[in-house]
Amino acid sequence: MAEKLKIIPLGGLNEIGKNMTVLEYGKDMIVIDCGLGFPEDDMYGVDLVIPDVTYLVNNAQKLRGFFITHGHEDHIGSIPYILQAVNAPVHGTPLTNGLIRLKLEEHKLLSSTKLIEHKAGDIVKAGCFQVEFIHVNHSIADAVAFCIHTPVGKILITGDFKIDALAPDGMTDLARIGQLGKEGVLALLCDSTNVERTGYTPSESSVIDSLDRQFKGCDKRIIITTFASNMYRIQAILEIARRHGRKVAVTGRSMENILKVAKELGYLSLAQDAVIDISAIKSVPNNKLVIVATGSQGENMSALYRMAFSNHKQVDINAHDRVLISASAIPGNEKAISRIINELYRKGAEVIYDKSEGLHVSGHACQEELKLLHALVKPRYFIPVHGEQRMLQVHAKLAEAVGISPKNVLIADIGDVIELSAKSCKITGTVTAGKVLVDGTGVGDVGSVVLRDRKHLAQDGMIVVCVNLSAEDGSVISGPDIITRGFVYVKDAPDLMDALKYLANDSLDYCRSRHIHDHATIKAAIKNDLSEYLYKTTKKNPMIVPVLTEI
Repeated sequence: MAEKLKIIPLGGLNEIGKNMTVLEYGKDMIVIDCGLGFPEDDMYGVDLVIPDVTYLVNNAQKLRGFFITHGHEDHIGSIPYILQAVNAPVHGTPLTNGLIRLKLEEHKLLSSTKLIEHKAGDIVKAGCFQVEFIHVNHSIADAVAFCIHTPVGKILITGDFKIDALAPDGMTDLARIGQLGKEGVLALLCDSTNVERTGYTPSESSVIDSLDRQFKGCDKRIIITTFASNMYRIQAILEIARRHGRKVAVTGRSMENILKVAKELGYLSLAQDAVIDISAIKSVPNNKLVIVATGSQGENMSALYRMAFSNHKQVDINAHDRVLISASAIPGNEKAISRIINELYRKGAEVIYDKSEGLHVSGHACQEELKLLHALVKPRYFIPVHGEQRMLQVHAKLAEAVGISPKNVLIADIGDVIELSAKSCKITGTVTAGKVLVDGTGVGDVGSVVLRDRKHLAQDGMIVVCVNLSAEDGSVISGPDIITRGFVYVKDAPDLMDALKYLANDSLDYCRSRHIHDHATIKAAIKNDLSEYLYKTTKKNPMIVPVLTEI
């Protein structure tokens, strides 16, 4: 029986970010993208979310390589973590590899990783697969789509894209995409991020005019925050600043690192005296200065965040500042951005962030561009990717509207095993998939139990009951002492504290009278008695932690 191609999304479906898709045929496997997600509001203390790659680890002998569409965090952010679990060559375009190299250096993995550079038009053999790099427009340079030539047919994976006829690096390669459509594409996996928006995504060139208007006649210091990876916009800011006689200073670690890589690779053209060090800004008049800063998504400890909350060493925000937010909020970051904007207003700054000002355009295709792509590709099967459930559903309807049979449209979830042949496309099973939480240097240390405890502590606080017992007969030597955190202020609730001590003593007496010396049983009795009392009297359910020490 002929082998079937398996497509297994390990991230990027029914969620924003964490993009990762496995293609497997026989004894060969490749992975498209290796992204991360950002923690949700109830993921207390979690820094990053990465895909569960148990399936890759279990099939490491099949893995022929990682192929990366572009250098955004939701497509490259997991690489240093995943490579520690399963190593394979990483293939990407020059800027993408430059950004990956920074991560590998930071995690001391560069020497153990084979990082291979390609350009649009290249075709790379990986086992039974041939991966073709196709130029597309996005909000970062060197973005590509992939046409994967497989034994069962061609699979086109768009990555994140839009169609911008005025793009600095040239328009998405519609000619090649159309040619592939004529040759026959078995399945299309297409970006769904902007599928709910009608019309076309505006060109990046439109932002240049909007930014220029903000510079004209402005006698204030201008502070701009944007996505650090958007080289074209940063280049535009540098050119606009030069036209208006302003020096540019850059602040924020990620911005500085990316600019260094982009300059080395030739993606940025900098006049010798155009950029000054952030420490030298005091010597430049306000109306002759532009500061480009990180923090467009409200990240804690980003440069703009530190400015807003008066923690930045070189920049104090005041009424002589005009702050331009040249970015849109990634879903989930709205509150963080709003908080920074409010603080900037509190300091008297002029803040310009409204969409009507045209300071940002998306890097993702809207409905008319998606229709054009579908019409060119004419795939036999369509699998919408990169989006939440509503986006996938809307994209499915759009595909049907341009002629794809509803029975050939498949909406999947992460972990689903999609089996493809020339005559069928269906889900035949599932593999282990989901979220792995990164907390500091710990990867996967925070599981569902730990997260549940953190939610419990955040909502109801904690009570610790400390008791010293005799090692000889189990009698109470001292205590019980009651310590609370996040529950009530002890000095304001002496009666409640006395009641809890009384109950804890009562639980200990009960256990002694029954000749119970097992610590686990004693702890359970204290927890049950205190928990029941607290809920009845306060309607709260704090975490109760008895600590028994034998002396």
